[in-house]
Amino acid sequence: MTEALAVWAPPPRLTVSEWADRFRVLSAEASAEPGRWRTDRAEYQRGIMDAVSDPDVETVVVMKSAQIGWTEILNNVVGYHIHQDPAPLLVVQPTVEMGESWSKDRLAPMLRDSPALRGRVADPRSRDGANTLLHKMFPGGHLTIAGANSPASLASRPIRVVLFDEVDRYPASAGTEGDPITLGRKRTATFWNRKVLMGSTPTIAGVSRIEAAWEQSDRRRYWVPCPHCGERQTLRWAQVQWADGRPETARYHCAHCGAGWSDAERWAAVRRGEWRAEAPFAGTAGFHISELCSPWRRLAETVADFLAAKDRPETFKAWVNTALGETWQERGEAPDWARLLERREAGMERGVVPAGVSVLTAGVDVQGDRIEVAVWGWGPGFESWLVETDVFPGSPASSEPWDALAAMLARDWECAGGETMRIAKVGVDTGGTATSAVYAHLRRSRDPRIMPLKGVEGWARAQPVSGPTHVDVTEGGRKLRRGLRLWTVAVSVYKADLYRRLWLSRGEDGSIPRGWVHLPEWMEPELVRQLVAEQLVTVKDRRGFARQEWRKLRDRNEQLDMAVYARAALALLGADRGGDAFWRRLAEREEAQRPVPPEAVAPATAVSPPPAAAPVDGIVFRPRGGAVAAW
Repeated sequence: MTEALAVWAPPPRLTVSEWADRFRVLSAEASAEPGRWRTDRAEYQRGIMDAVSDPDVETVVVMKSAQIGWTEILNNVVGYHIHQDPAPLLVVQPTVEMGESWSKDRLAPMLRDSPALRGRVADPRSRDGANTLLHKMFPGGHLTIAGANSPASLASRPIRVVLFDEVDRYPASAGTEGDPITLGRKRTATFWNRKVLMGSTPTIAGVSRIEAAWEQSDRRRYWVPCPHCGERQTLRWAQVQWADGRPETARYHCAHCGAGWSDAERWAAVRRGEWRAEAPFAGTAGFHISELCSPWRRLAETVADFLAAKDRPETFKAWVNTALGETWQERGEAPDWARLLERREAGMERGVVPAGVSVLTAGVDVQGDRIEVAVWGWGPGFESWLVETDVFPGSPASSEPWDALAAMLARDWECAGGETMRIAKVGVDTGGTATSAVYAHLRRSRDPRIMPLKGVEGWARAQPVSGPTHVDVTEGGRKLRRGLRLWTVAVSVYKADLYRRLWLSRGEDGSIPRGWVHLPEWMEPELVRQLVAEQLVTVKDRRGFARQEWRKLRDRNEQLDMAVYARAALALLGADRGGDAFWRRLAEREEAQRPVPPEAVAPATAVSPPPAAAPVDGIVFRPRGGAVAAW
């Protein structure tokens, strides 16, 4: 009789970490260390997981680096509630597609390989519709998987437990419904025992969602004892030392006694660590953890990544976010225009493409009485040259300025080496007072190089240029067929990128750093002022949360806007997505198309035409010299 009752007894109440140690099995395809879960493998995970099962904690915030096991923490919380504390669950990924990937690649293997979970979720092959890719039913509850970009998936059901993953990659708004985190939290309003788990790698100081949430928490940091003197401390990057150019010599040095720790000593110290709060607890437990605590990363690897990134601003920022779990502080003050004026470069002839340029893009700004354009040349590492800037007077509702712009875009641009080049992509602002007229003229232009743009505030670093979306185009009250494709640009990303590159200084030997901005001597002082006409400031909203926004220092900022549009056009060519490989492909294509000097050809050998240009990310560029390539 006792044995029979034991079979029907409810499972014992466990914390999330106790449940994981007893019931969780890591799958071979989803983990580098498959088999039985062990929380003591990364002891800092225990405090994070157990805060979820603490009745006094309503919200758990984790500001983290990569490589600390965050996804498995998320999986353990889901598994715990399916098996131990059934409830309606909602997992929110940055996009619906990422939600589908998590469901297939992470959730499904856990449900299959952990015996305590096997069979609790409805069979996906059943015909009752209880188990789909984004919705799972289990006894006592259900699991919904949503994308932060989908308002419908965030507003469908009452939820007791919400898990927000990588919140700094969320869009500013879920469609037109507003902040996705606010929408997700609203689903928990009817539950007295609601739980919210929020985790992310941070991004930019003053903009990061996870930083703002962590600042409102009790701000817990992980303290570990020194293996030599026993004094506890948090692991900080400033205490890492190594011999010049030799990351394999890296050691962490105690902040108290100065002793160097080996990796084994550091990992042993982490196993004996503890969480300590810096602020009073008021229902929100906040955790900050960096890669320095990870048992899966050797210090030499972290240092090697640092050395590879430190001289490249675009990658160094990512290293700070993903290795240290810290926000990046943008240098938002405007560079001194007078200093930029002094460092203008002689020898750059107006309208002539300098040596080193691999591709040309243009940015177009539309004003009420004129259209302005700036042509920028680009090389590896996003080194850039201002090639030309011009103004075409006239109302954007009339055809005259557009005809003048079309003539300019049709030009063959002379290169310093005597060859020619054409503009590959053009970003055109559509957000002014004459939007309908701009739409109509762009719709009729039929130039596939032209990319209509709408600038928006925000820091969508994962995808600064998004779209396209289709918009209706009207002319004289009549709707034109097939409308227009419109691209959205997170202008803050490219403004900060430009300012960061404008702040760069030459080396002691006069060498230029990666990403240098070449400003020509013919660039008038007013144009230089316009290029740095805004400043990034930190303001607080009505709830007291800090955010960053760009504010004008002077009325005229056309050169800054056009530089941003030209940079967005470069992104549409594939430069951001392709990285260094993009520039290598351009260089290889250019070399393949370079005309063969007559003296290099044997007299009896017929000269073959240069090989056809291969598309780079779908775009075929005009070669320097030779026939005009198709656009």
